[in-house]
Amino acid sequence: MGHVKRSLGLLLISGLTLLSIREVHARPVALVGGRLIDGFGGPPLANSVILIDGERIAAIGTVGSMTIPPDAEVISTEGMSVLPGLWDCHVHTMLLGHSDYEHWDKTYPSRLGSEIMPAAAHQLLMAGVTSARDLGAPLKESIEVRDRINRGEIPGPTLYVAGPFIQHEPYPGTEAFRWGVKGASDARAKVKQLADAGVNIIKLIDQDQMTMDEVQAVVTEAHAHKLPVVAHAHRPDEIRRGLAAGVDDFEHTGLSTAPEFPPDIRSAIAERTAKMSLGPFFWCPTIEGFLNYDDLIRNPEQLDDPAWELDVPKDIVADIKQSIRHAGQLSYYQITPLRSVTVKNKFRQLQESGVVMLIGTDSGIPMKFHSGSTWRELDAWVNKLGVDPMITIRAATYWPAVQMKVEKDYGSISEGKFADIIAVKGDILRYIDLLQRVDLVIKHGHRYK
Repeated sequence: MGHVKRSLGLLLISGLTLLSIREVHARPVALVGGRLIDGFGGPPLANSVILIDGERIAAIGTVGSMTIPPDAEVISTEGMSVLPGLWDCHVHTMLLGHSDYEHWDKTYPSRLGSEIMPAAAHQLLMAGVTSARDLGAPLKESIEVRDRINRGEIPGPTLYVAGPFIQHEPYPGTEAFRWGVKGASDARAKVKQLADAGVNIIKLIDQDQMTMDEVQAVVTEAHAHKLPVVAHAHRPDEIRRGLAAGVDDFEHTGLSTAPEFPPDIRSAIAERTAKMSLGPFFWCPTIEGFLNYDDLIRNPEQLDDPAWELDVPKDIVADIKQSIRHAGQLSYYQITPLRSVTVKNKFRQLQESGVVMLIGTDSGIPMKFHSGSTWRELDAWVNKLGVDPMITIRAATYWPAVQMKVEKDYGSISEGKFADIIAVKGDILRYIDLLQRVDLVIKHGHRYK
């Protein structure tokens, strides 16, 4: 298992009982000198000082205008961009980039909760992801891994878990993490079972294969338990049914190579975004994999980055490497070059429709590793889609917290919120790809990197 570096100088093995991860600083910590991008979208604050007391942010100011307590531990952030810990709104901790789903689902169920999901969580945290929505995994393991992280037993982001997908019928061999529904009453019962188990979100897919009564029952029951519903948007009828039922957030930008969303869907999206009483309408496009596929095939060396091996047992590492040894030949991606052209237009249409887009990656799917997926999504937004860097950062910090209704505690650097903070050497508003090497990771006031 990998090492977790603590600001108190402790070095520990993540497989042990991690008393020091839970250990609250006996004295305050001051991050001094960096350029603060707080998540609210305003001008950055130069020469910032952030005072952390325990797990939360106590005060924010600037060098020379704010008194640093004499007993504070001072961490220099000079020359660095300081920003809220990132969110990834679409990860699968049960997956580690292996190319063969059928093999993975058959081989590793018994190792998900003990080895695979903790490794994925640790990799996300080391990449600067301090919060993530885990959208699809077995229920028991999802709850257990989330709660172990919350108790400080293993390192990882704050997870918001969906547990099993809800769909018409599970694919063969996936029944542990895909639950089929047969009728509206069964749909309500399945959602209630997930809610009673303690999930944070409901994941709905293939809703175009369900009856409208079933789709509506899923959404209504979830909302009765105050759980948001995210739904796949691969096909037009998935979007139509999701909009009609009142889902809170769509995932992906379409599975087909169609050049744009149909006019009736664009009108329906615009109608939903106009209903201000319902709050923002969210969409998580997970677009980076399409835009960067050609680059990956031309330069597969990036698949050898050892960061994705953190905490992964050697036999699983070897299995993953074997599965992706011919990156350009994977059937999973053969249509990707065609989709890479059309998703740009769909992304632009979503921008114009008024939806609030969120950074998410589908991290864990073939060749998409938790150690690097998130920064690549931000980089693609800025450098391939022309999105303003500040808007992009807010899509990975402020807006996800709003979507999950936890903005009082997360999503921005402000007094009273949890100290989820990362820092990177250099100016990320000019060079967003600097996020591929996060230099400082603090979560709930504890330094992990």
